[in-house]
Amino acid sequence: MAGQIPQRFIDDLLGRVDVVEVVGERVQLKKAGRNYSGLCPFHQEKTPSFTVSADKQFYHCFGCGANGNALRFLMEYDKLPFPEAVEQLAGRLGIEVPREGADDPRAQQREKKRKEGVNLLELAASFYRERLKMQEGQSAQRYLSGRGLSDEVIKTYGIGYAPAGWEALKQHLSERGIGEPVQVEYGLLIHREDTGRTYDRFRDRVMFPIRDLRGRTIAFGGRVMGDDQPKYLNSPETPVFHKGRELYGLYEARQASNKLEQLIMVEGYMDVVALAQYGIHNAVATLGTATTEDHLTRLFRLVSRVVFCFDGDRAGRQAASRALETALPQMIDGREARFLFLPEGDDPDTLVRREGTQAFQDRVTCAMPLSEFLFEQAAQGRDLNTVEGRERFASQVLEALNKVPEGMLKSLLLESLAKRSGLAQEQLKVLLEKRSQASQRSVTQGDVSQEPAEQLESESASSAMNGAVLAAPARSSRSRSQALSPVGRIVQLLLHEPNLVATLPDHLEWLPEDGDAPLCRELIELLKAGRYRSPQVVLAHFQGSQQGQALAAFAKRELLIPKADREAELKGLVEHLQYVQRQRSPQEEYTALLAQERAGQKLDKEQRQRLASLVMELAQRQ
Repeated sequence: MAGQIPQRFIDDLLGRVDVVEVVGERVQLKKAGRNYSGLCPFHQEKTPSFTVSADKQFYHCFGCGANGNALRFLMEYDKLPFPEAVEQLAGRLGIEVPREGADDPRAQQREKKRKEGVNLLELAASFYRERLKMQEGQSAQRYLSGRGLSDEVIKTYGIGYAPAGWEALKQHLSERGIGEPVQVEYGLLIHREDTGRTYDRFRDRVMFPIRDLRGRTIAFGGRVMGDDQPKYLNSPETPVFHKGRELYGLYEARQASNKLEQLIMVEGYMDVVALAQYGIHNAVATLGTATTEDHLTRLFRLVSRVVFCFDGDRAGRQAASRALETALPQMIDGREARFLFLPEGDDPDTLVRREGTQAFQDRVTCAMPLSEFLFEQAAQGRDLNTVEGRERFASQVLEALNKVPEGMLKSLLLESLAKRSGLAQEQLKVLLEKRSQASQRSVTQGDVSQEPAEQLESESASSAMNGAVLAAPARSSRSRSQALSPVGRIVQLLLHEPNLVATLPDHLEWLPEDGDAPLCRELIELLKAGRYRSPQVVLAHFQGSQQGQALAAFAKRELLIPKADREAELKGLVEHLQYVQRQRSPQEEYTALLAQERAGQKLDKEQRQRLASLVMELAQRQ
């Protein structure tokens, strides 16, 4: 990424997109006078309190306080980092996102490398498609024909062929100016450390391009045509490809219909394309991984119903159990998950060929609801005619219900459990509440990384950040009700008012080594570099790091100081810390500087001189 996104571009972008359209693709909205209303996607509610204003280009929930513009909505709902959210909005308009700092040689190099990566994947996809049509691709043509795939389906999914040679793609891309290092980085070449040799990752395989929601090729899956292993070979993790997020066929499913009602989750590439061959265009597949929370988040923001399709054997049941565990926290009211188990020995490919389109669609329609699968799982191997069997059954279901968000579905599941177990519903509620409290205590006492994300507060500071603050793990050392340290207050002020960094002293001797000092020092150094002048870009810079989590926690705290008084507040805090610094004994000052150096924080020239003078001073006292 070559530099930050100009604020003027962000402002122009928000002026050109329609927040009603962006929100309406993910939340069912109804016209209510001049505005639109619906159920809030950020908390569970039965009566709509969520409104979207076309005039103000703003959304607001009167229940939980969530509010913001189209950019903030994408970040909160789709769990996107700031730059990616901007990219997605810009993609809707078909425009490129500009970057500042283009005169920086390093930035230019990074941008060149990024473009090379994107371009080479498209070039590789084109290469594979062309090779399928050539003489060397005849074996792949026969294979695809034998699987019943038409030319139309092959074209729709961009299926191609990787030649058997060791360097066919490598030579093709090298001739077009694509260097070997970037080919390795984006998963097209394998580099042998022992020999230094590079060669094509995919050889003699039918190739399935994996596309993002904008239709850009980001990775590949290759299938052998014989009995070689591995049967399927996927691209490794790259700067643009993360297996736990992407789904094969999602782009094609969206292209096939603008009004998807449900998506069918299957296990492999051939299952997706075979169903498409029979007119079923709403199937997607994971990429060699189990279903993840990110997968379901992506699916549920497009449709309200997901049907998991598994083989009926033991392995399929186990996979379904894992999918159930992943789905439970996602089941807010209005969402539906079902489980379809195929006859043993069948997969979607073989079944749809044998039974036809309508029969397969009937099976999908009759798929087992999540509730039934949950109860079936809990009852398996237990005698519900015994007290002990019912106790274990009820305990397992309660454990699962503890993961389900509050709402109507959870209440109905609890009611059904009461009928099946013979226990009173009120008694089950008490037991469930105890489990929930125990889980919360466990989280509170555990590692910080395991704490649940806090909801964003409705505050003026957050609104000013164009929604750049994502929900981040709370820090155990500082709850929202605790007062900030002077250094923490400085971090908060600089985060909300980056321009105030110009008022700070040139040197940072006044900065004590408390818990927030390293973060404060890094933030000051970043701002003094002169490139970050808006809060959302600062947060985007640290996105995904521990510093980013800490800064998000600061940003969530409301800054009650009037804007006109913030500079004076910052100067007062620095003067206070300078006073405290002067009161420290030479030994304390020496210990602090030494600890800073041992912690790997480089001392500046003045600090090193001060450390040397303290050594002399302390030596003379001995």
